[in-house]
Amino acid sequence: MILPLGSVFRAIALTGVVALTILGPRFAAEAQPARVYRIGVILLGGPYSLAVDGLRAGLRELGFEEGKQFVLDVRDGKGDLKSAEKAARTLEQENADLIYSVSTSVTLAARRATTRVPIVFYAGADPVAFGLAENFRKPGGRLTGVHGQLTDLTAKRLELMKEMVPRLRRVAVFYSPDNPSARPSVEFARVAARQLKLTLVERQFTSVSELRASLSSLRPGDADAIVYVADAMVTSQTDAIIETAKANKLPTMFQETASVVRGALASYGISYHAAGLLSAKQVHRILLGARPGDLPVEQLDRLHFAINLKTARAIGLTIPPAVLARADEVIP
Repeated sequence: MILPLGSVFRAIALTGVVALTILGPRFAAEAQPARVYRIGVILLGGPYSLAVDGLRAGLRELGFEEGKQFVLDVRDGKGDLKSAEKAARTLEQENADLIYSVSTSVTLAARRATTRVPIVFYAGADPVAFGLAENFRKPGGRLTGVHGQLTDLTAKRLELMKEMVPRLRRVAVFYSPDNPSARPSVEFARVAARQLKLTLVERQFTSVSELRASLSSLRPGDADAIVYVADAMVTSQTDAIIETAKANKLPTMFQETASVVRGALASYGISYHAAGLLSAKQVHRILLGARPGDLPVEQLDRLHFAINLKTARAIGLTIPPAVLARADEVIP
């Protein structure tokens, strides 16, 4: 039997209504935009921005596209820890899904300022010793992250500087006595200085302006070199320290290869970019539902020794061949 044309249209319409009734929720769900996670990032500026680049790259490798699956709300404190603490408080109030904190002192500030938001950290000091995790295997609570050996490498940096500069006698270190991660780093430096028969010239500050003033007052003869001790505010002012060292023809030893590219004499430590890459795995898992306290704290074990020969020539220094042979990277 052939149906009238009007009946055919009514049948098609009815079939469509039934299909939409059955499949409607599925179609509606697929039509909705995907969840966009908001990640608050807190850092103090300077080379720490490389960790943010690493985080972006790591999330991209995991299939998270910026702007579609996540957005980064970066809060740069420019060396000011009070600003970092305020940023963490604001991010929680604004319901950020997660905070990524770069450095031990920033993480401590973020934890103080918040009560519920998950935190993934990069910490150069031992996170267990500083109460950021119960243990490395199962940190507990709402924090987990990546540990890179920075504090414990202070003595090795002094040793390498002594090998590069055999005439070395006086070494300047800059740090804030209020920074809990700086205190053990300075103590490592004191012990190493005694063993190497060096005088440690300790320059303390409590703000970026005081640090810059201390740098400006540094004169030839005050020190034979500048060596990094673990302090996030110092890291944020890496460029200013490099410029001061160049003006005074002083060799410098930092913790990150990027500082050598920017003109420091040498560095020994980890890569902030690599720290960000590793952190991305934890950030990704937490955003998809994992509990931070169940995710082990990852260890960033690869250490990198870099030397800038252009800087060495500019300050009139010849690096011993034996030291050059041990470098992982030599910038000509």
